Amino acid sequence: MSLKQPRTILVALDSSPRAAHVLAEGVDLAQKLGGTLVLVRGIGLHHSLPAEALNESPARVPEILERNDREELEQLAREAPPGLISKIVIHVGVAWEVICRTAEEEDADLIVIGSHGYSGIDKLLGTTAARVVNHTKRSVLVVRERPASR
Repeated sequence: MSLKQPRTILVALDSSPRAAHVLAEGVDLAQKLGGTLVLVRGIGLHHSLPAEALNESPARVPEILERNDREELEQLAREAPPGLISKIVIHVGVAWEVICRTAEEEDADLIVIGSHGYSGIDKLLGTTAARVVNHTKRSVLVVRERPASR
């Protein structure tokens, strides 16, 4: 049995400081394997809505959230070599569902996602990474935080 070389690598990025590290791992893989990247973020509605959203109709809130997050991902994408990122996808929704759905829609060969520590609510509900691993039909690479140098 031969393994298929990943050509489309979906990189799931949240708004944490670890996102740059997860993207760097995706870039490294794409360069080594000759693939391209699709960046994806699922945005949940949360208490820290931008002030701009508070003055708009509820129907416009997803558009505002998507625009703000798109700007953030475009900034991260500027760190990648030109031509490596084929698409940026942002949707309001439950993060793991957005990631799994986008992986199917983009026919991704591999999903790259960051891990998060098990604390607080994650112990009860499970992390986004765990849910993606358990619900997708795609292969998943979970990127762990690098240990601090001694």
